Amino acid sequence: MTSLADRPAAPVVGVPVAHESAALHVTGTALYTDDLVVRHQDVLHAWPVQAPHAHARVLDVRTAPALEVPGVVRVLTAADVPGVNDSGTKQDEPLFPAEVMFHGHAVCWVLGETQEAARLGAAAVEVDYEPLPSLITLAEAVEAGSFQGGQPTVSRGDTGTALAAAAHRFSGELEFGGQEHFYLETHASLAYVDEGGQVFVHSSTQHPTETQEIVAHVLGLHSHEVTVQCLRMGGGFGGKEMQPHGYAAVAALGSVLTGRPVRLRLNRTQDLTMTGKRHPYHARWEAGFDERGHLQALEATVTSDGGWSLDLSEPVLQRTLCHIDNAYWIPHVRVHGRIAKTHKTSQTAFRGFGGPQGMLVIEEVMGRCAPLLGLDPTELRHRNLYVPGQSTPYGQPVRHAERLRTIWTQLLDRAEVERRREEIAAFNAAHPDTKRALAVTPVKFGISFNLTAFNQAGALVHVYKDGSVLINHGGTEMGQGLHTKMRQVAATALGVPLEAVRLAPTRTDKVPNTSATAASSGADLNGGAVKNACEQIRDRLAEVAARTFGIHPADVRFVDGTVTGIGFSDRQTSFAELAHDAYFQRVPLWAAGYYRTDGLHWDSTRMQGEPFKYFSYGASVSEVEVDGFTGAYRLLRTDIVHDVGDSLSPLIDVGQIEGGFVQGAGWLTLEELRWDESDGPHRGRLATQSASTYKLPSFSEMPEEFAVHLFEEATESGVVYGSKAVGEPPLMLALSVREALREAAAAFGPGGRSTELASPATPEAVFWALQEARHALPVEDVAAPAAPAAR
Repeated sequence: MTSLADRPAAPVVGVPVAHESAALHVTGTALYTDDLVVRHQDVLHAWPVQAPHAHARVLDVRTAPALEVPGVVRVLTAADVPGVNDSGTKQDEPLFPAEVMFHGHAVCWVLGETQEAARLGAAAVEVDYEPLPSLITLAEAVEAGSFQGGQPTVSRGDTGTALAAAAHRFSGELEFGGQEHFYLETHASLAYVDEGGQVFVHSSTQHPTETQEIVAHVLGLHSHEVTVQCLRMGGGFGGKEMQPHGYAAVAALGSVLTGRPVRLRLNRTQDLTMTGKRHPYHARWEAGFDERGHLQALEATVTSDGGWSLDLSEPVLQRTLCHIDNAYWIPHVRVHGRIAKTHKTSQTAFRGFGGPQGMLVIEEVMGRCAPLLGLDPTELRHRNLYVPGQSTPYGQPVRHAERLRTIWTQLLDRAEVERRREEIAAFNAAHPDTKRALAVTPVKFGISFNLTAFNQAGALVHVYKDGSVLINHGGTEMGQGLHTKMRQVAATALGVPLEAVRLAPTRTDKVPNTSATAASSGADLNGGAVKNACEQIRDRLAEVAARTFGIHPADVRFVDGTVTGIGFSDRQTSFAELAHDAYFQRVPLWAAGYYRTDGLHWDSTRMQGEPFKYFSYGASVSEVEVDGFTGAYRLLRTDIVHDVGDSLSPLIDVGQIEGGFVQGAGWLTLEELRWDESDGPHRGRLATQSASTYKLPSFSEMPEEFAVHLFEEATESGVVYGSKAVGEPPLMLALSVREALREAAAAFGPGGRSTELASPATPEAVFWALQEARHALPVEDVAAPAAPAAR
């Protein structure tokens, strides 16, 4: 076995290759869960009966009228559940609720011969409700004392003393919204029972094992009686980590009760109104700086809106607290966290998993306080970056902290920041009604699951007698390129061409007990398992080749489908011939691989330990132009330098960085969830429930100039082929866009003032910020003792 990070000669990893399903994607031939329906006969279609109240008691459900609708076969209710009537992991998410907890909550499900029959049947179901008081906003929940789950605190040092001694002391608060996943493929499941009584579920899920477990306990079965397969997803972004389980369970229950395949696919409105989002937050903070602008202390309380049930809100909050430092050394820290319980969808995982919310808080502190300290925000951020030898507030050493300053310097040089600042100053002086600004922000993001047990993975690799290779692993493909990377890992480990390796769909009867494809850990975990399986086979093959060549097995080399030995120039064989010979020597040509992340320990009660294998680093600089009449803006240019270690697949990684950045910019500047907060009949209804009312980033929001550079000489020891995760960290690079908008708004008024900017920073929000700057009086003392509280 070789070191996990070592690469052989002529590796397939590190080579730019297209996504393994790219041709299928662009030709429309890639199959998704809902496409599989046509392969089955007599399929029934499921449709929800959604409640018209944010909070209500279900008094009676009359299903008889639905059964009179032509084509309706059955109505599924709580009475039909043979096992546990719960779709979550914390026993707080009844699959068929007796108490409605959000507007659009599914009370029961109708099965019909067609989707239209099921829809009409759902409209015919009669439900009596007793409306109950509801909490829709974070403020309402806080005032009512409505909280759920734990209330962790991360702390270090003595913030009270440090704040009292600080040369400059500022405070503020910020409320920022959630984000809709808006994956192209909505939630979908197809379930049927085979001739052996096995329940087989096709599901668009990031966590097939957990989907399997939930389906099993709803049906009163054991896990070995349920198989879940995920062929591919049309996007996930965390929204399909916990949320698919209940829909898969409904489809499976319907199939078991009717003996027919059942298809459940949410339409876009149902998906938006029934599924969880990124957690909205409120933060109140107080920060202290010394005379040179070094951050001395931070005290804060962050409150997330968890919605009606816990889902993943507790680990999301933990990650928020673990990332509230972002890339900055803070000697004294005390941050409290709590989860509000509201009558809205149960908010869930979303790319970054709470990390972006924590990092937004500290960047708000930096952006608000820099002008009050008389410092350029870029300089303030640079002064406070971690240096080697420092550790996080929860006690983890920041390994390779020197990369932060190297990346920062490289970025400023590559983006020509000094020259562009002069051009921006000249432009602003000549244009009173249009202003430009640029901002630079860093990223430090921890990679691994907060729950240590999830940091493990398995794989199954087959080598056939003709030398072809089939791999299975526990990770799921949602378009992020995981399968592409796993093929490259397998080809490298076995020393065969990429085209010799095929990947089979993810399913629970091939690799059991898998973790979710989440936490940016898909390539780290599954790559380690695939490499382990391949090396077991390669070592067996090396012994066969060594006997043939008359050399030691350690001297056998596998390169591009050819097997030879060190120093040989005239003796070699093909990988296919060696596999054939090994079979006839009764050498096993398959292996189950396993990997677990070493060195992790975490005490979630004390919020102390080393929960992350390593940190991913990056930095971005964004330049914007703002119209003073409307607040409308253009993103003129973005430059990024990002650390992915030694990239497994550079094209995939650059694509992930670009996509993550744009999605982050969407959250921070465009995407705004609105619920009806009135006391009227539609209280609690999601108002932004379609693409016409929920604004998504598109080509027009891409930077007009966009340059992404992968940080070089960045091998990460102890990770598969020296690579680093790329899924989530790039999203936080978009913080530079929001900070550039803040600086552009401030440019409409006198300097030295703290500029408040709402989040998301929509054109309306930017307009009000620049209006406030326009009407501000000049400040004589830029080192004001306190920042004004945020609205």
